[in-house]
Amino acid sequence: MGFLERLQASQDARVGNWIMLAEMDQLDEIDNISMSRPVVLFKHSTSCGISAGAKYRLESDWDQIPEDVSFYFLDLLRYRPISNAIAERYLVRHESPQILVIREGKAIYSASHHRVNISSLIGAIS
Repeated sequence: MGFLERLQASQDARVGNWIMLAEMDQLDEIDNISMSRPVVLFKHSTSCGISAGAKYRLESDWDQIPEDVSFYFLDLLRYRPISNAIAERYLVRHESPQILVIREGKAIYSASHHRVNISSLIGAIS
């Protein structure tokens, strides 16, 4: 089994850590949750190696994330209209991979590509 296959197998086993974002009305849910605790959105392209690496980096250090943080996962290839709505709603430029932290209905942090990592994310949610 090659590196990419192992990486994909690792990702598939850990999808349970994420809340899948597949419906437009979940954005209202995210805004409501973000009024009392941070919400993280991870926009992932399933066909991109950089995105797969970003997801792997996040999941490798999952235990460092506070338990009260909600994590949403968006498959960009399947749900591009939701990604477009995220960009419009939270006033961020679409990138992939991209991670956003939402508080009180606003994006307070955004990172993409190789800047998606746990240490920066923890700083943004603290």
